[in-house]
Amino acid sequence: MIEFVIAVGVTFLGMLLLEVLVLGLARFFGLYTIVTERTCRVYLLFGKVIGMISEPGFHFLPAVLGLRAFVVNFFGKCYVLDLRFDQEYLRSQPVNSEEGAPMGIGIWYEMQISDPVAFLFKNTDPRGSLRANVSNATVRCLSNMPLEQMLETRHQMSQIVRAEVSEKSRAWGYQLGSVYVRKVHFRDAGMIKQIEEKVVNRLRQVTSAIKQDGANQVSIITSSAEREAAVEIAKAAVVRPNMIGTALKEISGDPEVADALFELLETQRILGSSPKLTLFMNGAKEGLLGDLLAAQDGGVPPGLPGVR
Repeated sequence: MIEFVIAVGVTFLGMLLLEVLVLGLARFFGLYTIVTERTCRVYLLFGKVIGMISEPGFHFLPAVLGLRAFVVNFFGKCYVLDLRFDQEYLRSQPVNSEEGAPMGIGIWYEMQISDPVAFLFKNTDPRGSLRANVSNATVRCLSNMPLEQMLETRHQMSQIVRAEVSEKSRAWGYQLGSVYVRKVHFRDAGMIKQIEEKVVNRLRQVTSAIKQDGANQVSIITSSAEREAAVEIAKAAVVRPNMIGTALKEISGDPEVADALFELLETQRILGSSPKLTLFMNGAKEGLLGDLLAAQDGGVPPGLPGVR
């Protein structure tokens, strides 16, 4: 049983190695090829393009290239190209506005290989040529635009650049995709500083105007409140004597109540003013003299605050 298992394992490994060897020799002699998704294979023999395969999957080369498939790997060459979309960003392309302001434009674009043969043989550096073409189109088409339009109409500027580049890029086997102006900025550091200073000064002016307007509103509200308060106080000052006179008139109708009221008011006024009282001896009795001496020592007789 063990010998059977060992034999099966050795046979499996041998067949696996044999499969790899056979498939490798078949690819080496040009029997078949496998094209992955979004790639393209261009076969060149003796300086001439003999075939191109762009469909992904398994391909039997003699059916596509004929008998030349058996010698293309020995005397020819196979180019494998990536057909996926690629993208690039060009920073700060120098342009001038209509007002003469030095501006910089950052532009982003996509590209894809549309014609593999033209991509390989019509231009030695199609990617660099496309980059230079986009840069030149940006500078040529977007210069001398009004500054306001340059800062606001990015979509329109992107369409202008794309329309200028697309026709030329197709001749090199490159298909230009989306183009978008991502950034528009000032290139002169002195101008940037001046704009910042103007913005700061404008913000200060607006802030000062807001503060002054708020202070004026507060002053108006305060003046109105003070005027209304003064009017009410004046009305109260006018009404008060009449009310006091009416009350005193009613009290004076009863002499005993009037006398008691005035005596109470007089006493309250004297106590509230904290007066100082000085007594002089003129034939006073001995008991009164003792009270005064006690008051001189710091004691205060009952009912006489502040006596000395």
